[in-house]
Amino acid sequence: MPPITRIGVYTSGGDAPGMNACIRAVTRRALVAGKEVVGILRGYAGMIEGEFVDMDRQFVSNILQRGGTILKSGRSTEFRTTAGRVRAAENLRKAKIDAVVAIGGDGTLQAATMLADEHGIAIVGCPGTIDNDLYGTDETIGFDTAINTALESIDKIRDTADAHERLFLIEVMGRATGFIALACGIGAGAELIVVPDQLDDIEGIKDHLAELMSQQHRSSIVVVAEGPGLNGAQTIAQALPADERFQNLDLRVTVLGHVQRGGSPTARDRVLATRLGVAAVETLLEGKANIMVGLVDGKIEHIPIAEVWSRRKDIDQSALELARVVS
Repeated sequence: MPPITRIGVYTSGGDAPGMNACIRAVTRRALVAGKEVVGILRGYAGMIEGEFVDMDRQFVSNILQRGGTILKSGRSTEFRTTAGRVRAAENLRKAKIDAVVAIGGDGTLQAATMLADEHGIAIVGCPGTIDNDLYGTDETIGFDTAINTALESIDKIRDTADAHERLFLIEVMGRATGFIALACGIGAGAELIVVPDQLDDIEGIKDHLAELMSQQHRSSIVVVAEGPGLNGAQTIAQALPADERFQNLDLRVTVLGHVQRGGSPTARDRVLATRLGVAAVETLLEGKANIMVGLVDGKIEHIPIAEVWSRRKDIDQSALELARVVS
């Protein structure tokens, strides 16, 4: 890989608390190494439009505690076209950007793979998504903040559930994975946790709910992953009225939604983002590229970037069993 003098950094896809901490770490580590840093605004859309800004220490000052991303984010349909990627690569070369750090989830890193394969752009990815669904890292930037935000809301709902003796179906984010639901469910002491793979077994879910009612639970919290169709809680709720066992059920559905994306990142996310941002720059300085830096068993690991989005990260079955035992 040719010597690096200018490093670009961008965020793409869904925002995640801690992205700013990662941007800060990338910038300051690169500056310490005597490299110039260029911020790419609005992800791939900004890359195509040439929306670049030079960054220094002051630019990333006082952002560690902020949610969202100072570089903005978005999804670009134009980048999915060959012409769009050609234009993006040309803009990077015109700006004399030698390598890029991509912060985002599976869509971001899949697009980065195409940029690297088709145009030879040196890229290192940092896993930034609340979903925690990227292969090759134990945790992703934003996951810890998201589950703590959701947990705070679930605790408050538990109070009103007890007051009115109701069953609450609480839907959390996570797309087709159940990492948020599992962590929140265990942390909140939910009577039932439904991850996406279980949404196909509506009869089994109904049987479990009926069992809860037979045990004279005065209130119950069921944490549901949104699932592939992004309506996991409604799927369950719509199946209950036709069953005579639930005719007198006082049921409420709460969808926590995008509140889980916002807010100041937790200390855990700030530290994780900082470690990964620094590791991304150091990886490039070592002459390595087209990988993602992840954290496995507390240590920084390098994962081929194509594996990150092409391989599935599965739910820990022992955690599911733990949830069953203590529910």
